[in-house]
Amino acid sequence: MTEPLKLRYGNTDTFFIPGTRGGLLLDTDWAGTMPRFFRALGEAGLTLGDISCLLLTHYHPDHMGLAGELQRRGVTLLAAESQTAFFHFADGIFKKEGRRDFVPVDDGAARVFAFSESRAILRELGIGGEILPTPSHSPDSVSLFLDGGDCFVGDLEPVSYLEAYGDNPELRADWDRILGKHPARIHFAHAGERIMTDEKTGGEK
Repeated sequence: MTEPLKLRYGNTDTFFIPGTRGGLLLDTDWAGTMPRFFRALGEAGLTLGDISCLLLTHYHPDHMGLAGELQRRGVTLLAAESQTAFFHFADGIFKKEGRRDFVPVDDGAARVFAFSESRAILRELGIGGEILPTPSHSPDSVSLFLDGGDCFVGDLEPVSYLEAYGDNPELRADWDRILGKHPARIHFAHAGERIMTDEKTGGEK
C-alpha cells in the first residue's frame, strides 16, 4: 500500500488511503466545499472514481458535510454500529444555516459494521488496518489505524492533555487503545501530525 494522501480544502484535514483493490476517503469538510474538494482531488492526481468508500471519524458538520453528496455519486459510506444514531446529528445545523447544498446521509445505503469486522472490511479494499472506537471526543468517534503505523484520530484530544489537564478516564482509555497498536504517526483533523517517539508513554515529537 502506498502512503496516505492529505487533502485540505477547508478547515478539516481529510485523507485518501489507497488500497490495492480500492481507495478509502477519511472524513470530508463542511457542506458547500464540493468544488474545492474536486480541485484538491485533481491536485493530488486523483478522481472521484478512485474513492470506493468513505469513513467518517465522527458526524460533526465539519467532518460529514459532503457525505450525502458523495453517496449520491456512488461512494459507499462505511459506518460503525456506534455511529448510526448520529447520521443526522448535523442536519439541523445545516438547515439553520440555510445550506441548500447540503445532502443528508442516506441511512439505507450505508454499510454498517461491527468493530470486530473492521479489519475484514478494510481488507476488501486491500488496506491493512482496523477501525477503533475512541468515544472520548463524542460517542460516535472512531479512529483508523493502518498496519504501516499511521493512525488517524479525527478530533481526539492529544495524549499530552492527560498530563497537562489531569487524568481523563475516557481519554486515557482511548489512547491506551491506540498506543497498544504501536503507531508511528498520529494524524489529527485540525492539529497536523505527531511522530511518536515513545510508544509506551505516548511521547510525541
